[in-house]
Amino acid sequence: MLDTAVQLASVEGLEGLSLARLAQTLGVSKSGLFVHWPDKQALQLAIVEHARQQWIEHIVDPALRAPRGLRRLLALHELRLTFYASGRLPGGCFFRAVDSEFDDRPGPVHDAIAAAIDSWMDLLADLARKAVELGQLRSGTDPRQLAFEIEALGAVVIVHTHLLQHEHSHEYARRAVLDRLRGLATDPSILPEA
Repeated sequence: MLDTAVQLASVEGLEGLSLARLAQTLGVSKSGLFVHWPDKQALQLAIVEHARQQWIEHIVDPALRAPRGLRRLLALHELRLTFYASGRLPGGCFFRAVDSEFDDRPGPVHDAIAAAIDSWMDLLADLARKAVELGQLRSGTDPRQLAFEIEALGAVVIVHTHLLQHEHSHEYARRAVLDRLRGLATDPSILPEA
């Protein structure tokens, strides 16, 4: 049920997704869903958590199996792009679909979305920091700045792929991050050429 809910929310957002809409898509009664979620907010929170778990399962966990340092940081970005390209979510990215809905609306759903995105940003910065500590990134590299750049280049893929229909967006985002990492690397040969 939650897989379907995340898929729908990646296109319609959380506000556009109701228990009735989910029940209709699943072919079940609305009252059957109330057993799991007593109201729309409970459903929204469950969807956010499920989307976060999907992100960890398909992007974070596999990336953390890559060699430490720059290759792990690049793997995180590449796996994100692979997840987008897989078509698993028709809207491309659940978090890009819902962040603007809740950015100015305080409450538990806002807080859950913000926590998931903060956790992702912390992971990017932490991996960049570790690459500096390993001597793979120059000592003056700002991990938070690099995390911001990687996030921006990953997020823009959704707009360019889904709204603008640019077919090379994934390649551009991969190359841009790879070029940035190579430019900051103490030994660029650690990273692939292209």
